[in-house]
Amino acid sequence: MRKIASIPPIPARLGLLWCLLFVITGSCVDSHAQKTSHKKTKSSTQAPALQATVPDEISGMYTFLREGEFVQITVENGKLSGFVSRYGERESDRDAFLDQFFSKGSLAGNHIDFTTKPVHGTWYEFSGDVNRGDAKTPDKEGYWIIRGTLKQYDQDEAGQVAAKSREITMKSFPQEEEAPK
Repeated sequence: MRKIASIPPIPARLGLLWCLLFVITGSCVDSHAQKTSHKKTKSSTQAPALQATVPDEISGMYTFLREGEFVQITVENGKLSGFVSRYGERESDRDAFLDQFFSKGSLAGNHIDFTTKPVHGTWYEFSGDVNRGDAKTPDKEGYWIIRGTLKQYDQDEAGQVAAKSREITMKSFPQEEEAPK
């Protein structure tokens, strides 16, 4: 005659379930930790490479929307500042040259963001990437290019804000080469 195994009491089964749950979640946690540490290692090796591609040398003037308009980009110790110099488009400032300084700016790797202060009810937000252009030397236009999305905000007399967005490419102006020291 064969003995049929008896079912252990409920508390023993719960203990077994807890052990099983611990083993499963422990391996899941370990697996997650390995993936996370792999991501940290991967991102820490990528960050210096990106940072190296966008040095302070990107500082300078870049083309803007119309002939004669420009963006001044300044990078000092990894901090971004600058301004947009453009022609006015409203009745009150048509074709007057207006400077709009950055109220915010950031540079992370090769990604650049800035927002200008409003001037005569108009301000800009830009988000894009800085890369090397086709020019072979900095003394040629387009040694650096910045491609991204420009949003233009216009506020009317009633306080209503209209926005338009477009993709733009800004090219660096030719830079004078420094004389050897």
